[in-house]
Amino acid sequence: MSISRRDNEKVALLGRLRLTEDELAIMTTELAQIVGYVDQLSEVDTDGIEPMAHAIEVANVFRADEVSPSLSREEALSNAPHRDERGYLVPAVLGE
Repeated sequence: MSISRRDNEKVALLGRLRLTEDELAIMTTELAQIVGYVDQLSEVDTDGIEPMAHAIEVANVFRADEVSPSLSREEALSNAPHRDERGYLVPAVLGE
């Protein structure tokens, strides 16, 4: 697949880019090279290769979510300067 100057003008328009004539010529050459490199991938024999989402093995780094003993409400609120039996007391921000 080749990239024409007209294709680059459309890409520049979609990307809201204002390219000068020189920039457009350079972009046409560079994008044609990039597409050429991608075309080379079609030559690689991928029969028997499983598709993957990542090039390296990705494992979950988080531990399992398990219920464990925790502080009681009284212990958790014990150091709060202003509290009631349900939770922390803070000044009203949006009114009363």
